[in-house]
Amino acid sequence: MRFLVRDRLLGIGDDYWIEDGNGRKVFLVDGKAMRLRDTFELKDTDGHVLIDIHQKMFALRDTMVIRRDGADLATIRRKRLSLLRNHYRVDLADGTELDVSGKILDREFAVEYAGELLAVISRRLMTVRDTYGVDVVRDDADPTLLIAVAVCVIHLADKEREDD
Repeated sequence: MRFLVRDRLLGIGDDYWIEDGNGRKVFLVDGKAMRLRDTFELKDTDGHVLIDIHQKMFALRDTMVIRRDGADLATIRRKRLSLLRNHYRVDLADGTELDVSGKILDREFAVEYAGELLAVISRRLMTVRDTYGVDVVRDDADPTLLIAVAVCVIHLADKEREDD
């Protein structure tokens, strides 16, 4: 499954659509402006919130939390002992972990579980400027979670770059 994501150009508060491979709108990323912490909602086309994403307030490192139906689903942060700045860990609520690595700022990275590829995020094959693709490789993977992970990781990397 391939999804097309238009890059946010202005920052928090921007809303943008995610389309399927046929150009149909599938998800809306609704950035919530004027909040104490960075907050997004991933909504379906009817406006129902599927995933809530927010920045953890009291954390030593920038951390994003993904929630579904009011329950924590995943926590995302940059890997602590990584020599590469573009290496993130996703701790899932069930105790498992996803690994995100690659050129995050260039929108060229992968999401893996136990060394197995789940999704590839890439700009390489896109013909529309400022767009990247989220290719969900495994049929049993949760596309809404993987899209939320991509949104979080890109947000954290962009924020880290701004702070440098």
